[in-house]
Amino acid sequence: MTGEYPQSMQAIEISEPGGPEVLRLVSRSSPVLTPNEVLIRVAAAGVNRPDVLQRMGLYPPPPGASDLPGLEAAGEIAAIGGDVRDWKVGNRVCALLTGGGYAEYAAADAGSCLPVPKGLSFEEAAALPETVFTVWANVFDDAQLKTGETLLVHGGTSGIGVTAIAMANAFGAKVIATAGSNEKRDECLKLGAAKAFNYKEDKWEDEIAKLGGADVVLDMTGGDFVARNLACLNPGGRHVSIAFLRGADATINIMNIMRQRLKLSGSTMKARSFEDKGRLARDIRTKVWPHVESGAIKAAIDRVFPLAEASSAHKHMESGAHIGKIVLKTA
Repeated sequence: MTGEYPQSMQAIEISEPGGPEVLRLVSRSSPVLTPNEVLIRVAAAGVNRPDVLQRMGLYPPPPGASDLPGLEAAGEIAAIGGDVRDWKVGNRVCALLTGGGYAEYAAADAGSCLPVPKGLSFEEAAALPETVFTVWANVFDDAQLKTGETLLVHGGTSGIGVTAIAMANAFGAKVIATAGSNEKRDECLKLGAAKAFNYKEDKWEDEIAKLGGADVVLDMTGGDFVARNLACLNPGGRHVSIAFLRGADATINIMNIMRQRLKLSGSTMKARSFEDKGRLARDIRTKVWPHVESGAIKAAIDRVFPLAEASSAHKHMESGAHIGKIVLKTA
């Protein structure tokens, strides 16, 4: 291993499953690196819905991962493992993590790291990995969204939604979004959606069908929305599930899937292998990062909280008032 760092650090620990108040600032031992890892001196970390689920005891970390929350971070590399060749101490990076981002130091698989895009702050860079990896893996790598096609994304003002709108536009696709209020619906239009609907009031599947339908659905809702999503998909359409905020069970008409030649898939990012994440990272660096550096894809940050106020950050996320990403800052 190359590099020096303190043996202890400040971190946010989940004291027990529960509400935001169970997040506590504690002193912990700094991570011990494996040969393929780098140690990031964390400047900022993104807050994501899976962090909330982990805090509630509903989404445990995979075997061998840190028990601390935090799936993305940005900062400088403080140390590198013995087998790492692509990164050096002092490099500015952002990374997709299996956990541990809510801390002053975080270990990251070297293949899951990306350089901080030119012109971006650490806070902006920390807001990118989880959503960019998720959207790229599901919308572009799996569902193969193409130029000229239409993407439907629910929760258009969430971190995932904002990123999906920006990335689809950057690659020449049209976006239709939904949101839970008229104000957020209008914000989706400002973010670049061609059309947007209030999913609490509008019969959005009928309206989308009238507009020519969707070719890809990025679904975070599950439940009763799945059948409605399928109803507005064009022949050969692809439906990708990444969450199920309205429930894990859905009733669908299999004949419609057969008749329309629809494809249904889904994934979680945390469970993917490091090899797969490395493959995605290489694609993102060559195909997505140029759009970030040009300004076509922006890191939309709603609010930045000090690390010690992680509980307030979670309360803000659960309120649903945020538009874009919530970020924690270590200093």
